[in-house]
Amino acid sequence: MHSAEVIWTCDGDFASGQYSRAHHWRFDGGIEVAAAPSPMIVPPPLGCAEAVDPEEAYIASISSCHMLWFLDVACRAGFQVKSYRDTAKGALRQTDGIAWIPRVDLHIAVVFSGETPDEAAHMALHDKAHHACFIANSVKTEIVVNLD
Repeated sequence: MHSAEVIWTCDGDFASGQYSRAHHWRFDGGIEVAAAPSPMIVPPPLGCAEAVDPEEAYIASISSCHMLWFLDVACRAGFQVKSYRDTAKGALRQTDGIAWIPRVDLHIAVVFSGETPDEAAHMALHDKAHHACFIANSVKTEIVVNLD
C-alpha cells in the first residue's frame, strides 16, 4: 500500500474565499513537500508559486516512473547508462468542459557509457519501459517519448 498525507489549515477568511490554498504533502518515508495549486489557477497570495502543484507532480510521476523502468530495461539489455535527463511537459486542456492533461511529452536525453544502442534500439528500450510503467498503465493521458 502506498500513502500520502495531505495537510492543510485555514489561513484567511474561508467564507469569502480569501484563504490560502498552500498545503503540505507528507509521504510514508517522512519527507514533506510544500504544495499549492498552480499559480495560473490560484495566484499568490492565495496560492504559492514556489510550491509543487498537483499538475507538476502528475507530470513528474509519469516521468520518474518511466525513467525507473528505462534504467531497469537498459540494464537487463546489457547497456550502461551514465546519465538520464527528462524535461517532461504537459498542459491542462478543456474537453467537453472538463479540464485534464491529455498528453505528456517526455524529452529524454540519455548518455550511455560503453556500447550505445542505435536510435531504433534506444526507442525499443523506451517502449518496453513505457509498457511496464505502473503510472503509464494507470492513466488515460497519452505519453510521448522524444529523444533529445
